[in-house]
Amino acid sequence: MSTMLDDKTRSIVSACVPALEAHGLDITHEMYRRLLANPEIRDLFNMSHQKDGEQPKALALAVLAYARNINNLGALGAMVERIAEKHVGLNILPEHYPFVGEALLGAIAHVLGDGATPEIMDAWGKAYWFLADVLIGREKQIYQEHADTPGGWTGWRSFTVRKIVVESSTIRSFELVPSDNKPVMQHKPGQYLSFKLDIPGHGSQRRNYSISSAPASDHYRLSIRKADGGVVSSWFHDTVREGDELQVSAPAGDFVFTSEPNTKNVLISAGVGLTPFISALGAVEKLPRGPIHFVHGAHTPDTQAFAPYVQKLVAEGVIKADIFYSAGAPAETSPLPGLTLHSGRVTAEWLATQVQPDAHYWVCGPEQFMLDTILALKAQGVAPAQIHYEFFGSASDAQLLAAA
Repeated sequence: MSTMLDDKTRSIVSACVPALEAHGLDITHEMYRRLLANPEIRDLFNMSHQKDGEQPKALALAVLAYARNINNLGALGAMVERIAEKHVGLNILPEHYPFVGEALLGAIAHVLGDGATPEIMDAWGKAYWFLADVLIGREKQIYQEHADTPGGWTGWRSFTVRKIVVESSTIRSFELVPSDNKPVMQHKPGQYLSFKLDIPGHGSQRRNYSISSAPASDHYRLSIRKADGGVVSSWFHDTVREGDELQVSAPAGDFVFTSEPNTKNVLISAGVGLTPFISALGAVEKLPRGPIHFVHGAHTPDTQAFAPYVQKLVAEGVIKADIFYSAGAPAETSPLPGLTLHSGRVTAEWLATQVQPDAHYWVCGPEQFMLDTILALKAQGVAPAQIHYEFFGSASDAQLLAAA
């Protein structure tokens, strides 16, 4: 169990907020420079997030949020849980934490120079290991849960690509079955799989992809968009074939869709962000449920995945749906009662006309879309406990804390 931080340590960390606001990004860039010099540690990271600066930015915001909330750590509970789940997906182990701590503290000392007094360094050392111990403890629990679940596993497990389906002009689905022909743990709708890949010319890569299939004990399905310049997504689309084997860790993530019979749920997505909602709809399709409103933004009808499935659910009365096309008008205006097609994007103004204070809102999509949508819902008085979301990439709750 972590030893609680003393008043002096918390006071010093809190006093560092202005310095982190001014130099936080420099510190995280320097930290990753040190950390990624170790090949064993470098292989644990999604290197594309280093190249575009997303990971250092997200970590800088997380460190700042930690310092700002050092006297109210309960406010960071959701962020800590997401980090722990992501770490488990990537098979981060306790022995990795000293490397991170050494790199972070070294970066603070390097960037702040004479401002990094012995007292400040001692306080940040204690603060780092307090948080590290919390994460290590939670990750141990999750690993044990995976080991104890029927069909579960820890570490990497070999899966075979059983089927590939073209879902749209930019998205393909990959159905995976365990190579050992044994059962798999049923995922919770909204969770993701993590992959350890070796891509020619790019070396070791790590990625997370949301599961788009309904929970099952024999397979998983991923639906991956081919991103412009995306090393891994392009490899999946252009190189992966049926029969290929992939190294996969057990389903992880705390973005888990739940639905009570009398609860209203609104699913809001854009692009490939619809994948966890397709899993959720598959799970509740034949179960007692409250009203479900599916709101989705696509570029064009050609890039929209799972359109026939959405139309089927509308026709069966499982959901009502609003689909937005950001590039041009839809081909038809009202193909089905309960399905409305729109030109343009999902906007805060449109959402304001749809908000139901007693509904639960589930949001997934590109980072800025999610931030805008979540803040728009909060502006309309939706309680934070009724807003659920899943950030792609390295983004975290810290961005919401910074934007609020």
